[in-house]
Amino acid sequence: MSTETKTLTNADAKIQPKLGVKALVQIGMLSAIAIILMMFEIPLPFAPTFYKIDLSEVPVLVGCFAMGPMAGVLVELVKILLNFVMTGTSTAGVGEIANFIIGCSFCVPAGLIYRKNRTRKSALIGMATGTLLMIVIGCFVNGFVLLPTYAKAFGMPIDALVGMGTAVNSHITSLSTFVMFAVAPFNLVKGIIVSLVVFLIYKKISPIFRIR
Repeated sequence: MSTETKTLTNADAKIQPKLGVKALVQIGMLSAIAIILMMFEIPLPFAPTFYKIDLSEVPVLVGCFAMGPMAGVLVELVKILLNFVMTGTSTAGVGEIANFIIGCSFCVPAGLIYRKNRTRKSALIGMATGTLLMIVIGCFVNGFVLLPTYAKAFGMPIDALVGMGTAVNSHITSLSTFVMFAVAPFNLVKGIIVSLVVFLIYKKISPIFRIR
């Protein structure tokens, strides 16, 4: 078997899909790490300042790989709920729901693909697929839900948000170009960074998640 098709860890094959007490504890731990990572945000030069990348999807993706997609969904859900409790919301919960959907659109497909064949190649295919889905779903959710909701919540026309995009990226001249030149590359960069981090650390930390 080539290096490319070796498993990320031999112990992964022994992981059971059923979520027991140990798995729930690990889900709580990953959720706590995700909340901490949400505090460290990185602005991007091609998008308005309210679009900032964080690495909170790393624990979510680790949960998907180690314990299955359902565990990843629970990590994402707990992360969103804890953030809601700690910081509140400016969109009546719409933004949090949208972020949950976008996060799951990245991690769940990756977890499903990796679960069928626990190899490095499968992990890469899963993360690439998840990144593409996150771009598509992220563009749809932002264009039809998030951006209109933010504009309404802050009492500004959608053109004002577009103008904020134009200020940092001259290619942004409308809502559609905002989605094309800010949202899409934002999710692409996020998917690549999160995938790279998980690919580099997963084999080293996966023994922690052995469930017997």
